[in-house]
Amino acid sequence: MTNPLFRSLISLVTILFPLTAHTQDVAKGADISWLPQMEATGYIFYNDKGVPQDCFQILKEHGINTIRLRTWVNPSTDKASGHCSKEETVAMARRAKKWGMRVMIDFHYSDSWADPAQQKKPAAWEGHDFPHLLNDLHAYTTDVMTALKTGGITPEWVQLGNETASGMIYPEGSTSNWSGLAQLINKGYEAVKAVSPTSKVILHVDQGNNNARFRAWFDSARVHQARYDVIGLSYYPYWLKGNPDYTLSIDDLGRNLNDMVTRYGKEVMIVEVGGEDTRVQNTYDMLVAVQKKVKAVPLGKGLGVIYWEPQGARSWSEYGLSAWGADGRPTKALDAFLIK
Repeated sequence: MTNPLFRSLISLVTILFPLTAHTQDVAKGADISWLPQMEATGYIFYNDKGVPQDCFQILKEHGINTIRLRTWVNPSTDKASGHCSKEETVAMARRAKKWGMRVMIDFHYSDSWADPAQQKKPAAWEGHDFPHLLNDLHAYTTDVMTALKTGGITPEWVQLGNETASGMIYPEGSTSNWSGLAQLINKGYEAVKAVSPTSKVILHVDQGNNNARFRAWFDSARVHQARYDVIGLSYYPYWLKGNPDYTLSIDDLGRNLNDMVTRYGKEVMIVEVGGEDTRVQNTYDMLVAVQKKVKAVPLGKGLGVIYWEPQGARSWSEYGLSAWGADGRPTKALDAFLIK
């Protein structure tokens, strides 16, 4: 008979080891979908020492191990609001793989930006009835996933829609028509799993500190039997009305992360985060705090944190929430991902 003390020790190791392994494997990510355009327009990236270097290498040396890539159906060639085609997405994913990074694919299901303010369906899908629209989404998702597979890429995560608090692919996929939205989500889920069964499917809502917003949305998703694996959250203190200082909302973010795990039994992930490039120390502190909240999620179900366009320097993009300076180098904010 095995010694009871020995059995207890084995049980303790069995419980603790997966949590330890998960903590070491937390995704520290960056959405760098602007990178091909930045490179094509001649932007030069410099490392901390002022030496020109591949952006991927700079990111990796700052702890980034995951790359998120948006993909649009028939995008324009506009520098800031175009590109991100299937072909460009696959090429970027292959670069990420060469640098030993994991990949997340973000289907916007649009020809350009999809977010709470706009969820315009692709022009090629306009005028199609709902059954046709379901087929459009399934075929497009299958096409992109197959292209990635052919390119040797197995995304660890695939996001269906971007910041879909009000739905996607208007009007059929609006949250005013949850039945239709759930059907669209499930068509995407089926397509992803058919090509890449191990990829985890994410549904993504903004205002990650807003528990009421998340409960309402994911309660509806449950009622209408939308299929997914991970709850994705955005967290941008800068855009929060009345409380842009992260210290006023970070605890709400932590409570919401924990509630999502408890209420729905799903894993959670901050798939977009960002802070002001003019308040570098504040952004650094915010990123450290966000990572702590994710790592503290029960049962190791906090998967990681992804910065949205940290390399998207204001001098190129006019975007004020990057982690890149006017000198072409990463700011101290990016060092937050080096924290163990």
